Amino acid sequence: MVQTNNVQTNTDESAFSLLLPYDPVRHAALLADYCLMAAPGERLLVAGGQAATPLIREVTRALLSRGARPVVRVDYPGQDDDFAELASDAVLDAVHAADVADVEALDGSLRVLTPEPGQPGDAARRARLMASRAPVAAARARKKWSLTLFPTLHAAAQANMGHEAFGDFVMRAMFLDRADPVAAWGEVRQMQARIIDRLTRADVVRIEAPGTDLTLRVGGRTWANSDGRRNMPSGEVFTGPLEDSAEGVVTFTIPAAYQGQMVRGARLVFRAGEVIEASAEEGEDVLRAALATDAGARRLGELGIGTNSGIQIPTGNILFDEKIGGTVHLALGKSYPETGGLNASAIHWDLITDLRQGGRLSLDGEVVQENGIFLI
Repeated sequence: MVQTNNVQTNTDESAFSLLLPYDPVRHAALLADYCLMAAPGERLLVAGGQAATPLIREVTRALLSRGARPVVRVDYPGQDDDFAELASDAVLDAVHAADVADVEALDGSLRVLTPEPGQPGDAARRARLMASRAPVAAARARKKWSLTLFPTLHAAAQANMGHEAFGDFVMRAMFLDRADPVAAWGEVRQMQARIIDRLTRADVVRIEAPGTDLTLRVGGRTWANSDGRRNMPSGEVFTGPLEDSAEGVVTFTIPAAYQGQMVRGARLVFRAGEVIEASAEEGEDVLRAALATDAGARRLGELGIGTNSGIQIPTGNILFDEKIGGTVHLALGKSYPETGGLNASAIHWDLITDLRQGGRLSLDGEVVQENGIFLI
């Protein structure tokens, strides 16, 4: 029997579900101190869905206690669906200058992913909405930022886990089950630094797996050590491949959602860095709409390698799934400037392929990972 634990907030108006043993107080402290590094006087955005109210409240309290100025924004379920469906062309295709100015007035931001059931919509209009928000996203990226997830009932169901099991999974994935989670993330940073030491000396990366044989060039690019400050949880190293270097085919074996709609079995063929063929077993219209967002959406902005051995099963949420140890992910669209990547796009969509059963990762012809296990 699955049991839901409901905890009443101090508002005395609404009850929000907590998937115990998940602890929003510990989560908020880690976000405020380690991820946002909140300082007195900083204006920090805290944004998420209504279901994430327990965490949003605790983050707000943590920021206030550290002298920061939290700006709280809570979305109702289906808010973006309404925008995509009902907005006029003028509203859908252009962001208001005040929205950009507001983000530019922030010192940093936290976005709380709040998985909820979605309704299938017009994928092309959703892509237009994403494209129009590119200036806001760019302004936010110039500040410090962090992304995390609140474990909702829907997220547990999506992961095929019971409520208590999913709450425990989230705690362990973020090291919130440990006495000193910050020290645990320091250990991750050191482990990944050793991997980066080898990756930095490579130029040609080859990814091989059933349905996949893709080469990329990364020479001269910088590998980032994702240690939980921006993504919580994390556990990956990533870079921006040379924009015209992708050659071959890749099949993404782990489902990935885009704008709330699931895509399964996506297959892309690259020539000179650009997608020339695209198909999917499910959600092909969503995949094609994402690729049509702008010119940069057909090129890769990121190559990432998951290292988190504590995340071993797909959950249907990219924040966790791209960190699975023994997987690689490729992001269509925008590069992260710190990697040296130059690709510009309104989208950044990570798609994952599993190397743990018959996969190999090679650097300049040397196999450095086989069946998901590093040989270096």
